[in-house]
Amino acid sequence: MNGDLRVTDRLEIPAGELAWRFSRASGPGGQGVNTTDSRVELSWDLGASEVLPPPLRERALERLGGRLVGGVLTVVAAEHRSQLRNREAAAARLAALVAQAVAAPPKKRRPTRPSKGSVERRIAAKKRRGAIKKNRRGED
Repeated sequence: MNGDLRVTDRLEIPAGELAWRFSRASGPGGQGVNTTDSRVELSWDLGASEVLPPPLRERALERLGGRLVGGVLTVVAAEHRSQLRNREAAAARLAALVAQAVAAPPKKRRPTRPSKGSVERRIAAKKRRGAIKKNRRGED
């Protein structure tokens, strides 16, 4: 994990902009749990980064607003026993978050009318259901 972080085909975060922190994780680890710094925090200063073009940066800042602290996006990984696997997990998590944040908004849905066949099938199903319920009623 010494190189740049590939987010998409066109977007790569330089290694110099990523900040790694390591600490001791709780949970499984056997005898090494108290001696190995396997918990990983990966931070990227999204607000100060020049990697993203201004429109993409604004979109990412808006979408990730609740996760940012001072413009810095931080992800934590502590689910694996080894630091290397936690580093890989944190990098993958950060890349997925950034890729989702800079993705283009979905196209607007253009409402359409139901087809004639679908309307007929819906009404036929309602009539069948009504007939079933009518047959359940006792003779009054």
